[in-house]
Amino acid sequence: MSKVITRFAPSPTGFLHIGGARTALFNWLFAKHHGGSFLLRIEDTDRKRSTDEAVDAIFSGMKWLGLDWDGDAYSQFERRDRHSEIAMQMLEQGKAYKCYCTPEELAEMRETARSSGNTRLYDGTWRDRDASEAPAGVDPVVRLKAPLDGATTIQDAIQGEVTVKNETLDDMILLRADGTPTYMLAVVVDDHDMEVSHVIRGDDHLTNTFRQIQIYKALDWDLPIFAHMPLLHGSDGAKLSKRHGALGVEAYRDMGFLPEALNNYLLRLGWAHGDDEIISQEQSIEWFDLGGVGKSASRFDMDKLANINSHYINEAEGDRLVDLVLPEVTKLLEGNISPDAESRLKLGIQGLKERAKNILELAENAQVYSVNRPIEISGKAAKNINENSLPLIQKARQNLSDLAQWDQQKVNEIVHNLAEEADVGMGKIAQPLRAALSGSMPSPGISEVMEVLGKEETLARLDDVLG
Repeated sequence: MSKVITRFAPSPTGFLHIGGARTALFNWLFAKHHGGSFLLRIEDTDRKRSTDEAVDAIFSGMKWLGLDWDGDAYSQFERRDRHSEIAMQMLEQGKAYKCYCTPEELAEMRETARSSGNTRLYDGTWRDRDASEAPAGVDPVVRLKAPLDGATTIQDAIQGEVTVKNETLDDMILLRADGTPTYMLAVVVDDHDMEVSHVIRGDDHLTNTFRQIQIYKALDWDLPIFAHMPLLHGSDGAKLSKRHGALGVEAYRDMGFLPEALNNYLLRLGWAHGDDEIISQEQSIEWFDLGGVGKSASRFDMDKLANINSHYINEAEGDRLVDLVLPEVTKLLEGNISPDAESRLKLGIQGLKERAKNILELAENAQVYSVNRPIEISGKAAKNINENSLPLIQKARQNLSDLAQWDQQKVNEIVHNLAEEADVGMGKIAQPLRAALSGSMPSPGISEVMEVLGKEETLARLDDVLG
C-alpha cells in the first residue's frame, strides 16, 4: 500500500457533533495504524452558514479528543480559485459545458422529470448547443458532461461493490452562475491535491461519491479508496437526534465525560475487535482497520457510554482528576472553598473516583473535602444532630482528640469502641458524625472522611456542631 493519507472534512456550520467525531476518529486511527497522515479540511464554501465560532468549536473538539492533525488545517474557501481553474480546464477539454437555463426553465424540467418518474432532473438542453444560441443577460453555470449510459461502480472498502446506472445521474453543476465552485467539484479537487488515499465518511455520502467519481474520470485522476461507514442511530433505532445524544463534543466534556472514554465508546460503535469493550488508544491504533467496520447502523446508548466513562475515571491519575474537579466543585460551592481543598482532594480522590460515573458526580462527592468551615448542615443530616446524639458526638470528639496516630484504622477503632461503650448500633454514632462532618453532602465512609480531613479539621467541624 502506498502512503496512507486520510482527511476529516467538516462544514463549520455548528459544533463538532458526535457523528462527525466518530468519522474523525476512524480516519485518525486508520492513518495512525498505517503510519500515514491525517489531514483536516474545513469545508467553508457556504459563506452564509459558515462561522468562525463553528471553526473554533471544531478545532477545540478535535484537540480535546486528542485527534491531532498533520500540518495546518485547510480552508476549502481559500482554494476556490483552484477549483474554478479545474472547471475551466474541463470546459476547454469538452468535459464540461455552459448551461444558460433560467430558474423557471429548470423548475419546469424538474417537474416534468418527476411526473414521468425520471431521476435525471436536468434534461441536457445545453449539453451540445452552441454558445452563439445563448440568451442575452443570462450568466451561465458550468455543468459536467456526464456519461449518458453505462454504470458507475464503487469498490467500497466497507460496503463492498456498489453500482448505479449513469442514466440516473444528472450533468451536475461545477460552477455556479456567479462563478463560485460547487461542493462536488471542490471536494474532488481538494482530495486530489491533498493526495488523499482513503475517503472514509458516512454512508449518507454514497450518492455524492457516484457523482464525484465521474469528475475524477473526466479529469483522468486516480480514484482514492472509498469507505462508507453506516450512520449512528438512537437507542430506539431511529435517526440520531438531540434526544438520543446527538450533541456537540463540548457538551460531553461539560457533562463530565473523559475524552478517552468517548473515543473508546465511539470506536465500538460500528467497529469490533472480538469481544473487547475497553480498548486503549495504543490498542486502537494497533488493531484498527476497515475490515472490522460493520455494514449496519450502530445505536448510540448513553448508559453504555456512562459505564465506559466510569471505568476510565477509576483508571485516571488522581492529580489529573483533581485538576478537572476543582473548577466544578468551586462552582458547586459558589466559591466557598477551603484553602486546603486541593491537598485534601489529592488524599481522598482514590475513594471518591470509585463511586463516580463522571466528573460532575465526582465534584458533587468532592464537596465534603472542599467546603470551607463552618459547613451548612441541612436536610436529613440535621435530624441526626439532636439531644440524643450530641453527647455521643461530644464523647467521640474527646476520644479522637487523644488519638496520636491519625489514620483510618485508628479512627475506625475509636468509633467502634464508642458504640460498644454506649451500647448502641454503629449507625447511632456513625450517622451523627457523618452529618456533623459532611452536612448533607454525599461522602465515603466516615472513617475515610476523617482520615482525609485530618485531625484538626475533623475536630473543628465537630466543635462547630457542639457549639
